[in-house]
Amino acid sequence: MSRPTPGLFAVARAILAKDLRVELRTLESVPAMVLFSTTIYIVFRFGLDRTRLEGNLAAGVLLVTILFAALLAINRLFVAEREQGGFEAIRLAPVDGTALFIAKAAALMIYLAALEMVSVPVFGLFFLDGWGGIPALIPVLLLLNAGFAVSGSLISSMATNSRARDLLAPLILMPLLVPLMIAAASVADPLLALGGPTFEDYGQWLVILALYDLVFLLIGYAVFDFLLED
Repeated sequence: MSRPTPGLFAVARAILAKDLRVELRTLESVPAMVLFSTTIYIVFRFGLDRTRLEGNLAAGVLLVTILFAALLAINRLFVAEREQGGFEAIRLAPVDGTALFIAKAAALMIYLAALEMVSVPVFGLFFLDGWGGIPALIPVLLLLNAGFAVSGSLISSMATNSRARDLLAPLILMPLLVPLMIAAASVADPLLALGGPTFEDYGQWLVILALYDLVFLLIGYAVFDFLLED
């Protein structure tokens, strides 16, 4: 009697658990992201010669820092699969290859959440007078993380077998992230405004962020199996 084929989400959970155990053991991605983001804040602190930021400048510093920290993790997302034959194992196993995409996107979201638990308070200490807009910023960051995760996992899987993967992935990914960053900056701007947060078009921008995430999630779900075959 043949053994039942594992379900998509059961396989994704197994891969995710493996990735998280490896990260906890090696600490390769999250500490580097935290150190990078803190260094960038220090550079902005002295480069702009300002101890307080508000509005679009504050949103730009925060979101661009998170973006470039995310690229560090995105570049390394599929390194283990490339070096240790993970792609071949997924292709040979009787499982849906999309589970790898789901697991990697989930892992990247967890890495980004861990980064922001440190990075956002550091940003607040360096640049903000008040923290009133930070709670409303949490849904924005979660949707931003999801956008980075689904688009970054898709592009990283395409670029990982290239010799120039560290250059290729950001070059392909950055134009795709422009709508996501515009939407996130547009909603973060009034939340970090001088005098306290305002909620102009808050719900509308959250919907736009969610639609971006959904589109790339569906694209990744539809094409990831074909990327594995190539």
